[in-house]
Amino acid sequence: MEILLTAALIREWRPGDEESLTRHANNPNISRHLRDRFPYPYTLADASQWIAFARAERPATNFAIVVGGEAAGGIGFQMQEDVARRSAEIGFWLGEAYWNRGIVTEAVRAVTETIFADFDVCRIFSNVFETNAASIRVLEKAGYVCEGRQRKAVTKDGQTMDALMYALVSEP
Repeated sequence: MEILLTAALIREWRPGDEESLTRHANNPNISRHLRDRFPYPYTLADASQWIAFARAERPATNFAIVVGGEAAGGIGFQMQEDVARRSAEIGFWLGEAYWNRGIVTEAVRAVTETIFADFDVCRIFSNVFETNAASIRVLEKAGYVCEGRQRKAVTKDGQTMDALMYALVSEP
């Protein structure tokens, strides 16, 4: 999959992305808003493992956000299972050098459209830490609606906080 955006490209991860991925991901301002499985510090070995994992997925569900010719972020989704099988969870991040340019909002809109078009999904959601104002704005600008607050639902860096549940539902 490749999606051309105004100032970026969404494409599958590929060998050669390791150095730029490490450079942009190795940032506490990125990791503090992501799950613990996104390591900090973020090493070249972490980048290699991630790219190998993403390249083995079928169908591909995790993609690089390429800005200026380099992998500067990521966006992906995880299909849910069992009774939630028509839902997908979306997640994203972008290197700090490219914040506040509308890149992630456009990427979320584009990937959301692709998920609805290519998968049997009627609901896409994202859980966001209450402290992550930038991602909340991205989701709202992309049309997602806050469905609720999960009180004391996540613990990151020793701080227990609320998570906000945002979702977008495809209307028939």
